[in-house]
Amino acid sequence: MIDKQLLDILCCPETKQNVTLVDADIIKKINNGVKAGSVINRGGVTVKELIDGGLLREDGKYLYPIREDIPIMLIDEAISV
Repeated sequence: MIDKQLLDILCCPETKQNVTLVDADIIKKINNGVKAGSVINRGGVTVKELIDGGLLREDGKYLYPIREDIPIMLIDEAISV
């Protein structure tokens, strides 16, 4: 789980919009897509690793994955929602 203080300072590296934790249903849907090989990140690479959580950009367009309690805040790693 991400520390509340860390979550308060994180933002989208591209637009500087706030990010919020997404619920388990969204993570389950993304992970089902990962298993099916249908999730592609912004860098154009098929996502092969399941995610433990995600941070959704304020405009709802992109999700930054969380793996092993570490948010991956790289633009190319973002997943379109």
